[in-house]
Amino acid sequence: MLAPAAKLTDLAYEKLEEAIVTLKLRPGASVSEATLSQATGIGRTPIREAIQRLAREHLILILPQRGLLIPEIDVSKQLRLLETRREIERLVCRSAAKRATDSERQRFAALATAFTTAGEANDDVTFVRCDREFNELCLAAARNEFSEGAMRLVHGLSRRFWYYHYKQAADLPVIAKLHAAVASAIAAADVAAAGSACDQLLDNIEAFTRSTVMTPI
Repeated sequence: MLAPAAKLTDLAYEKLEEAIVTLKLRPGASVSEATLSQATGIGRTPIREAIQRLAREHLILILPQRGLLIPEIDVSKQLRLLETRREIERLVCRSAAKRATDSERQRFAALATAFTTAGEANDDVTFVRCDREFNELCLAAARNEFSEGAMRLVHGLSRRFWYYHYKQAADLPVIAKLHAAVASAIAAADVAAAGSACDQLLDNIEAFTRSTVMTPI
């Protein structure tokens, strides 16, 4: 069981990560430990530890003597990120399909339903929350600390990029359905289908990312 301090740090991270991903903390905004602590109702030490984690994931920039900055969104960086994400995420999804426990497979099946429901309702916040849980469950079920370390550097940035652009250049029901397909394949222990569904999902995400270059915000 996590100690209370560790729980608070995780809670601070989850709150701040969601605020950044869903643009409550806008790209280019200057923030401080004090304002983030006040906004979340969490003390300065857990906030500081969460900030360090978010900085490693490129979701916050720590500027010595100047405070904190929410980084701007960069399409070219996102495309480079996808080059890495495509190869590692396929491995993660296939490994999860192979190694997930029965209880994990049950949760993957539930997430497949939740993705579909969020897509049909056009519920972007629920979709983002499901996506975060799905990513965490994939990393746990894959049981590979090296791929986990790499994927933790890209998930938050990917969710924020999608959320920033999706109303102009994406179809929430489609992307939700593609996520549901991956979750269902993992739940069914179908390694080949998990890899194929992951490829289709990343094809969609890459096409979406390239389309934002021509789409006004």
